[in-house]
Amino acid sequence: MIPDGEYTAVVDRIEETLATLEVGSGDERYNLVVGEKELPADGRHADAVLRITVIDDELADATYQPEETEQRKADAQRRFDRLSKRPPDPDEDNGAS
Repeated sequence: MIPDGEYTAVVDRIEETLATLEVGSGDERYNLVVGEKELPADGRHADAVLRITVIDDELADATYQPEETEQRKADAQRRFDRLSKRPPDPDEDNGAS
């Protein structure tokens, strides 16, 4: 059960007509499954960041956050790029003679 309140949520996935949201509050994490049509039209895609209000364990309001969505995407790409760089091989000559 998700306590009543306002949260930041990320659309984890949309399958058929249901959207699964990952909802965070401090150290607490929740999943909330809602009808896709309950989400704002521009936020109906995986990884969309939403500002939501939950009342009685139900989605009462959702607002798409385009800037936060783009920032998360850029941060993830930077992490991927950093992790995909091959570390130097210590056995390789490095061009020194």
